[in-house]
Amino acid sequence: MKIFDDIPNYIKEMVPYPPGKPIEELKREYGIQDVIKLASNENDYGPSPEAVKQFTSTADELFRYPDGSGYYLKGVIAEHFGVSRENIVLGNGSNEIIDFLCRVLVRPGRSVVSSFPSFLVYQKMVQIMGGENIVIPLKEGCHDLEAMAAAVRDDTRLIFLDNPNNPMGTIINREKFHAFLKGLPDTVLVVLDEAYGEFVRDDADCVRGADFISQGGFQDPRVVFMRTFSKAYGLAGLRVGYGIMDARIAMLLERVRQPFNVSLPAQKAALSAMMDREYLTRILQAIWSEMDRLSHALEALGCVVASSNTNFMLVDTGRPAREIYEALLQKGIIVRAMDAYGLPTHIRITVGTKEENSSFLSAIGNLLGS
Repeated sequence: MKIFDDIPNYIKEMVPYPPGKPIEELKREYGIQDVIKLASNENDYGPSPEAVKQFTSTADELFRYPDGSGYYLKGVIAEHFGVSRENIVLGNGSNEIIDFLCRVLVRPGRSVVSSFPSFLVYQKMVQIMGGENIVIPLKEGCHDLEAMAAAVRDDTRLIFLDNPNNPMGTIINREKFHAFLKGLPDTVLVVLDEAYGEFVRDDADCVRGADFISQGGFQDPRVVFMRTFSKAYGLAGLRVGYGIMDARIAMLLERVRQPFNVSLPAQKAALSAMMDREYLTRILQAIWSEMDRLSHALEALGCVVASSNTNFMLVDTGRPAREIYEALLQKGIIVRAMDAYGLPTHIRITVGTKEENSSFLSAIGNLLGS
């Protein structure tokens, strides 16, 4: 068909985001009954019971369109951060906020700066819009802010920084970030992706998007920050996230947003999850405690465990990562091999429940012991 001749090369050359296999398919393939998934940085403790209650309560309303403005969910987010609804854009996961930013600001002849390794979707969204990715390697596991600032060109419009970084779990120092921001032109938006922001324990040193909020507005309109309900709040299956930014930027993103992009069940569950602060605190304490237990146990096995401010851990096993991944998969435990990130002996594991973590430790202990 001649229609394919008109498709630009930057679309033809795209590599789709690699999804994992469904758990049921893995059970069939490997002949296993029970699967422990520690590969996708989900919250295995699940969402707040209040969020589940609100989700199920929407069953009788499913014939209705959701609130296209997200009025009530925006209200809870606005109160939490001390901003107005006009500063908030809701997305079908925070991924969609990345999409909106690229639709508004990226086109052929424009560039975007990001790091490697980091969240793959940044570069994919830029490529979809025909922009140029300028990718700066991490330095000692952290964003190389000096090199990123030096890479900014006249045509650069966005800088993406996952904070904490995925897969390293490192944070951006507040003082260093302010120095970085000071040297940037006002033609560039800096996007702080705080998908794992709730898990940060080194809070005194970590820059936050909320640092730039003052009296309901932004001290520096060049800063955008994003959060998601997929990680700490345990609502990954509902796909709901948000961005907080200068109201003028938010207005532009609203113009490219599809109507009703966040479903009715997602809005109601997210609202309840954010209001249940006691549950969130309890879950964070449980994850932090299990992270410490895992770290000590893995180090006792001879592994090198990177310090992390997320709900996952980067572990150097000293053995080929793909070999460890496959061996654990045979036992029904899914982790992430990091060889594709240039880390041939590293795996990334999500901190699961106490029972899941114990099963993992038993399995990897047998592997490394052998």
